[in-house]
Amino acid sequence: MERIDDIAGYVEDLARAAKAASRPLGFATNAERQAAVRAMAAALRSQADAILAANAEDMTAAEEAGVNAGLLDRLLLTPERIEGMAAGLEQLADLPDPVGRVLEHRTIDCGLDLSKVSVPLGLVAMVYEARPNVTADAAGICIRTGNACILRGGSIAQRSCVAIARVLADALAECGLPHEAVSIIETSDRAATGALMSLRGVVDVLIPRGGAGLIQRCVRESLVPVIETGTGNCHTYVHASADFDKARRIVMNAKTQRVGVCNACESLLVDEAVATAFLPQMLSELAAAGVTIHGDAVARAAATDVLDHFVDATEEDWGREYLSMDISVHVVSGLDEAIAHVNRYGTGHSEAIIAEDAEACERFLREVDASSVYANASTRFTDGGEFGLGAEIGISTQKLHARGPFAAEALTTYKYEIRGTGQVRP
Repeated sequence: MERIDDIAGYVEDLARAAKAASRPLGFATNAERQAAVRAMAAALRSQADAILAANAEDMTAAEEAGVNAGLLDRLLLTPERIEGMAAGLEQLADLPDPVGRVLEHRTIDCGLDLSKVSVPLGLVAMVYEARPNVTADAAGICIRTGNACILRGGSIAQRSCVAIARVLADALAECGLPHEAVSIIETSDRAATGALMSLRGVVDVLIPRGGAGLIQRCVRESLVPVIETGTGNCHTYVHASADFDKARRIVMNAKTQRVGVCNACESLLVDEAVATAFLPQMLSELAAAGVTIHGDAVARAAATDVLDHFVDATEEDWGREYLSMDISVHVVSGLDEAIAHVNRYGTGHSEAIIAEDAEACERFLREVDASSVYANASTRFTDGGEFGLGAEIGISTQKLHARGPFAAEALTTYKYEIRGTGQVRP
């Protein structure tokens, strides 16, 4: 787009138009919002070639800039991924209406009839980095819940995000709903994010999705209330009772199925009672897949055949979200140390234990502090679609308002509706 001289004015005008659009959208019926989301899905399919062309330009620029493989994977769109975006929107449309739910109903002492009812938030701002599919997820969830959205995609995904947002906004308008209800900031100027974060009273909530730097900037600087979606330093702990075949299969899936996502395994913990028996083959499988192992002294002793894929771990490795073909490996004395290690170095995202001991599984599930805790399954399942929640905006690792996959119901608040017959307070 053309150069923008007044970034703050541009962002505020865009946000105020989106805020105005949120009002009629908030009054739209369930059927109207469902139809709009389905039309958005159909538009993604019909305009797939244009979206892929924009994404190809982003990929070329990112490769020339030396962007790492994990981020390139996040950036890449394929026909299959566009179909996945469209299918996610259709799944979202089929969910029960999140708006207008009666959360509580009672008659208070003076005879007033009181209902607590779910309502839209209003205008939701979303700031995200290298994943253009978030554009469709965020817009779809917002429209389904009666919220307008203003989107701020990452600079390396700018062309892709703008192309997707324009397709979705056009589909929305064709359904008779405001085009401005899906708005996107069409500049990569960093000042635009700061301008968006200053619009308290216009923007109702800000949701950052990306690396720790982006999230912490929003938490520190935003005047708009922030719902934090966290980074994912996810652990898989292999307990002394683990079935080794099951454990290896789960670790390989959690680490290598898709490395550039927040629910990928970044740290492998192994009980010292089985480390000598379990680690040699596990490390060989990881190395054969191209994974670099950042391990402690016990892991090094077990990595004799794959030392070309091994580096000595530092303290920093225990808390690192790699988003690449890297994993930290640490041997622990048992369940107590494993839980303590996860709670110290984890990011509150997704953690897993592999064990045949049911009591150990239950302790891990109960005592690990994270939004999603697994027994004998891959952390890769932490996802709104996999949980049956439809498309998601991200994974919330905070404890207020929403936690875990941040899907449709989390984008509503509530109000009290009180019906009387002439009561006055004495």
